[in-house]
Amino acid sequence: MKITTETQLRELYGYPSGRAKDKVFSTLDKHAISFIKKSPFVVLSSSNKDGKHDASPRGGLPGFVHVNSDTELIIPDAKGNNRMDSLSNIIETGKVGLLFLIPGVDETLRINGNAYLSTDTNHIDLFASEQNPPKSCIIISVEEMFLHCAKAFMRSKLWDTSTQINRDALPTMGQMLKDQLGSKEAPETREAMVKRYKKDL
Repeated sequence: MKITTETQLRELYGYPSGRAKDKVFSTLDKHAISFIKKSPFVVLSSSNKDGKHDASPRGGLPGFVHVNSDTELIIPDAKGNNRMDSLSNIIETGKVGLLFLIPGVDETLRINGNAYLSTDTNHIDLFASEQNPPKSCIIISVEEMFLHCAKAFMRSKLWDTSTQINRDALPTMGQMLKDQLGSKEAPETREAMVKRYKKDL
């Protein structure tokens, strides 16, 4: 049976209770701030006014996301491929979701909030020491913050080195793109791609 209503959904799953219900906060506490400062990776989710969704990985040194206050975060928009999916969505709806990860830690931190893009020098200058300083920053006002349990990472064994596959089990990115695009050019090697990427970090 296709689930089409909230009533059907709740009849199947019930409602959250206890900590699952009470753990959502509208400001960052000391634990959330500590988590963000130790995190080198965040997934940024957004959507446009037509409901087209996007999830974009963002990374840097631990703490690359700047905690400006207990209600505001600043994410530098690192040099990328100029698709602008996330940034265009933010301009349209001003809404984002964040999922912070720390290698070796099975729990994650989730944040939802309002966002806008800024070229204010007070924001840009926070990241002046970067190899490629950002042209803009994403300013996020926290609406919801909560820690997410470890179950997904325990099931996936994401940080367990014994589950890691050999990279050669997949084609190179260059080969996959060649196949997808139907290109007749020789695929870029992994070594060449990594060398090219390092210039844009």
